[in-house]
Amino acid sequence: MDDADIANQPAHWLLANLGKRVLRPGGKELTLSLLDALEIDSEDDVVEFAPGVGFTAERVFDCEPQSYTGIDLSREAVADLKSKFGGPGREFIVGNAANAELSDEAADVVYGEAMLTMHPDDGKASIVNEAFRLLRSGGRYGIHELGLTPDDLDEETKTTIQRDVAGATNVNAHPQTVAEWVGLLESAGFSVTWQSTAPMHLLEPRRVLADEGVLGTLKFGFNVLTHPTARERVRELRRVFTEHEQHMNAIALVAEKP
Repeated sequence: MDDADIANQPAHWLLANLGKRVLRPGGKELTLSLLDALEIDSEDDVVEFAPGVGFTAERVFDCEPQSYTGIDLSREAVADLKSKFGGPGREFIVGNAANAELSDEAADVVYGEAMLTMHPDDGKASIVNEAFRLLRSGGRYGIHELGLTPDDLDEETKTTIQRDVAGATNVNAHPQTVAEWVGLLESAGFSVTWQSTAPMHLLEPRRVLADEGVLGTLKFGFNVLTHPTARERVRELRRVFTEHEQHMNAIALVAEKP
């Protein structure tokens, strides 16, 4: 990576290029809790929106679903995922989560993590509606996103947080309160059956160690320390997350299609 790439990259790809594999706001623990709540088994057809580096997909494969389809906008990500995880019953395709180009009622489970936050309200609704279309009756939809707290947080504070997070991440991020995330799913016709929250500690040393392990943490730390421009961006990300820690969290939800 050169300095221009580092300065302009969206934060999630910057962190991935620096060696961080767990890029979800609630970390590995909340992701694993979400997968437990989704109860994926060998009879399920699974669709993942924006699998990224494949951390969660790899855990889903342990559940041996009947089929898995990962849809990502990035051609590079899809090529990498195919080379790492391709095999019978596993497909990775370049596509848009708001228009997956899969047949109606093709899945028993649809999930996506840390991707709805990156879209404005109408974009969020389009993706959630697409998940509803893809699911069979009784199917489960899981999300793991950046949240705001409390539910009655004033609009001025929301706007400030959204502005600061967008500036630090180079993504037009729009986190929401728990009530707003639940309302988004319910407005598409889903019934929320499970929810959990966690602190937004993505770049806190304890979370990094828990998510990445000792060797992964050392690799990530070395790459950050040896790239000055990257170090400044990571420092700014951590500053924004720390400044707004009181009003930011991570939320995971599972909702069912009637």
